[in-house]
Parts: sequence; C-alpha cells; structure tokens
Amino acid sequence: VKPSAEMSFLYGNNVMKSGLARITESTPQYAGVVVYSMSDIPLGFGVASQSTDACKDLEPMGNVVLHQADIGEYLRGMEDDIF
Repeated sequence: VKPSAEMSFLYGNNVMKSGLARITESTPQYAGVVVYSMSDIPLGFGVASQSTDACKDLEPMGNVVLHQADIGEYLRGMEDDIF
C-alpha cells in the first residue's frame, strides 16, 4: 500500500484503490492476501474484495482489500491492559 494508506490500514480500515500501490497479477476475488508497505514490511492480511482485472475498472474509493488483521492490533490490545 501507499504510505498515505498505511496508517488507515493499521487502524483497522479496508484498503481502497486509491491507497493501492501494487497488486499481484491474477489475484482472484476473495483470495487471502498479505498487505505490505512500500518498503516491503508486512502490515497484516485481508481478503481481496476484487480480482486484479476488476481493480482496473474500479473507482478510486472502491475497496480492494477487506481488513482482517494487522500488526497494530497487538499494540492496541496492550494499551487496554496497561490503562
């Protein structure tokens, strides 16, 4: 994902087409995907809401990846325990 979409994903939001930097060719709809930052750091995983071909015709605000889990969830859980 693009740097502007990283924080949104880490706060539990879906990835929109406008935040997508690259996508693997021939990804089928509803496939499990790993979401990476532009510097190839894994941020979490989700489900492809559109196939690669459908993403090309999608509007910029359309969902491409449905959020399932991210690396920020552990920290958010720890915050509840500390306070």
